[in-house]
Amino acid sequence: MTDYAGRLRLGVNIDHVATVRNARGGDYPDPIRAAKLAEDAGADGITAHLREDRRHITDPDIERLMDALTVPLNFEMAATDEMQKIALRHKPHAVCIVPEKREERTTEGGLEVANDENRLAHFIGPLREAGCRVSIFIAADKRQIDAAHRIGAQVIELHTGGYCDSYSDGNMELHAAELEKMRDMSAYAHSLGLEVHAGHGLTYETVKPVAAFPEVMELNIGHFLIGEAIFRGLQPAIAEMRRLMDEARA
Repeated sequence: MTDYAGRLRLGVNIDHVATVRNARGGDYPDPIRAAKLAEDAGADGITAHLREDRRHITDPDIERLMDALTVPLNFEMAATDEMQKIALRHKPHAVCIVPEKREERTTEGGLEVANDENRLAHFIGPLREAGCRVSIFIAADKRQIDAAHRIGAQVIELHTGGYCDSYSDGNMELHAAELEKMRDMSAYAHSLGLEVHAGHGLTYETVKPVAAFPEVMELNIGHFLIGEAIFRGLQPAIAEMRRLMDEARA
């Protein structure tokens, strides 16, 4: 496995290739093919969210990804017994615990860790013992970061949705405040010894300020890249995101 230490990593989420496939059934477009193209385009990892209702990624997709990938798989999942069993069977490189509501279109916010510490600590213990890097998807909030640290998570992934939505809405005051909060909380989490990741809703227009945070080691981006692939192709879309990230970091 390639050593990515020190590099701002790009994880490409392929969920919505599966969404398009599932809209008509059948096998096309194949998310595993997309994952391999993403590898070739410079992705440092592949993210896939196996939801309770299997609305996009399916169990066979996870099995095929584990067999096909040469970069790490980041397995997003809710904190349920079913998902824990699947993760322990496959033992992916990384497991990211996310909130999940069946009726939501996409993940709407960070996981509430502070009010569920005991259960989550026991939930992630076996995953860590199995050798999975455990990440918790949370808001840029000190209370949640402290809780993630206490339960033994190795990584936090900061939810960038509010930052991206405020940009889309043209609310630049809120946008600046959200960026400042993420900057402060990235530094705080790093000071605790947590590895810091970020993602949700990032685009070419919003990625560079977050990529410039020295504490952030990985960005996970999916929906925008799959959408942009319609217009310019998947590999060029990913290559442009990689370029912007590297430019911001330089």
